[in-house]
Amino acid sequence: MNIRKIITQVERTHSEMGRPVDTAKSIAMAVIENPYAGRYADDLPALIDAGAQLGDLLGRAALDALNCDAQAVQSYGKSALVGEAGELEHAAALLHPAMGAPLRAMLGGGAALVPSSKAMGAPGTIIDVPLGHKDAAYVRSHFDGMRAQINDAPRADEIIVAVALATTGRPNPRVGGLTHEDAKGADGLR
Repeated sequence: MNIRKIITQVERTHSEMGRPVDTAKSIAMAVIENPYAGRYADDLPALIDAGAQLGDLLGRAALDALNCDAQAVQSYGKSALVGEAGELEHAAALLHPAMGAPLRAMLGGGAALVPSSKAMGAPGTIIDVPLGHKDAAYVRSHFDGMRAQINDAPRADEIIVAVALATTGRPNPRVGGLTHEDAKGADGLR
C-alpha cells in the first residue's frame, strides 16, 4: 500500500442552539494509490489487505486526535472516496472484508456493524462518513456523520479512506429511542 498523505481533523462542539454541549468527533483519512486504477481485476486482494491495515492505522490516528482512552469512544464509521480511474468495488474491497475487525480490536470492542459509505469523485470532493453507536445500532442519538475534504485528492488513481470516531452522539438529541445509557450491546442492535 502506497500512502501519499494522512490527515486528521477534530471537531469539538461547546454550544449548540445556545445550549452548552460537550461533543467530540475526529476523522483520520489516508490518501492511497489505487493499485487497480484504470483496469478491471477479478480479485482485489491488495485493497482487502490495505483495508485491514488502514482499520488499525486510521483508527489509532482518529483516537490520538481525540486525545482520549479507547473506552470513551461511543461511535464509529468508515468511508472511501475513489478517484475516477477506479470503481466503487474498490471502495467495497477496502471497507467491507477486513477493515472492521482491526478497528474494533484497536477500540477494545464494538458489537455493531461499522456504518460505511462509498463514492467516486474528483479532487476536492467531500467525503461523508456516517457515524453510529459502536455497540448498539438502534441508539438514534448516535446517528450522525462527519464530512471532510482534501483539496488535492483523490487524484484519478487514488482513493481516500477515512475512519471517524465520536465520544458522544449528536448535540441536543431529542428524537427518542434507545439511549447510550440503556444500550446493552449484546447483539449489536440494542
